[in-house]
Amino acid sequence: MSGDEHWHRHLGAYGICLNDEKLLVIQKGAGPYFGRYDLPGGTVEANESLAAAVQREFLEEAGINVQVKENVGVCDYLIPYELHKRGTSHIHHISMFYLVQIVGGTPTLTPEKFEGQDSIGALWLPIKEITADNSSPLVLQVIQWLETKKLSFQFQRLDNWVVLK
Repeated sequence: MSGDEHWHRHLGAYGICLNDEKLLVIQKGAGPYFGRYDLPGGTVEANESLAAAVQREFLEEAGINVQVKENVGVCDYLIPYELHKRGTSHIHHISMFYLVQIVGGTPTLTPEKFEGQDSIGALWLPIKEITADNSSPLVLQVIQWLETKKLSFQFQRLDNWVVLK
């Protein structure tokens, strides 16, 4: 870590939901993945289990109820992203991945609006359309996992990450 770097640690739980060669993603309306596809999921709240966080986030961001089926693993990334209110230069994104299954509802393009909502809608994205230009590192990690059934356990510095405007 450089002396000029001030990291904000973000701990999140995310779901992998697959259907017929498609991945359920959300469109990000804020944060370092703004303008890209990301996995439904996010911050684990106080007094909340990881599985409960995934279920809550799917309902909030995608409008569906899910059952957590399997713990896939953990990855962590360092992304340049200034948070002036916190005085940070980077986000250390620690991401826990879970395989989930839909048990109710249909993905929505118009999620409920509330402070902190960063999803502008969910959709089924064909896996072949996922690229480094249109997706978050989490989505790209899922593609690697689908191909190898392994997540990278190496810390990944994404120093060239560009936040879209």
